[in-house]
Amino acid sequence: MPWIRVIAPENAEGRLAELYSRIAGPGGQVDNVLSIHSLRPRTLDAHLSLYKAALHSSPCDLSPRERELVGTYVSHLNGCDYCIQHHLAGLGRIVGNADLARRLLAEANGGVGDLLSLRERAMLAHARKLTLHPADMTKSDLAPLRSAGLADEAILDLNQIVAYFAYVNRSVLGLGVTISGESLGLHPGEGEGELGHR
Repeated sequence: MPWIRVIAPENAEGRLAELYSRIAGPGGQVDNVLSIHSLRPRTLDAHLSLYKAALHSSPCDLSPRERELVGTYVSHLNGCDYCIQHHLAGLGRIVGNADLARRLLAEANGGVGDLLSLRERAMLAHARKLTLHPADMTKSDLAPLRSAGLADEAILDLNQIVAYFAYVNRSVLGLGVTISGESLGLHPGEGEGELGHR
């Protein structure tokens, strides 16, 4: 149970009920990371907009695999089990294999292997520094990304995903959000206006 009161979908009214109906997944599920905003629907709306824009909108110069890998890795660095489980499941769906997703995360975290591309390694190194030592970032930190083939648009996309997970990991950890009762790995489609999780 979260550490603050949450309004369940069946008790929601007005703007909250409207938002819940737009984001509900199979069987009416609303992820706990979203329902934690129920006392302030405006922050739920803002969270949805940021989440959708950073991770599930086109154009984006990072592939779905890269986005989920970075998000899962940042959540690992922040110690956010809720987001690790959700996004590792999402990564597993993308790569077609839950075990492969776990091996990718293990390799990202310093494990031995050759599953990660040079581009992915550069992105993960950047994500690590930005997550753990944000005040130490300099312009020169972009050089390895550019050498790995990331244009400015991709660098912006990467930065936004790392920043989004800094926000959501702290929202989850600060309010005691758990995966209790949830289906893992659901997310909205890439289309404009798609918010329902599938």
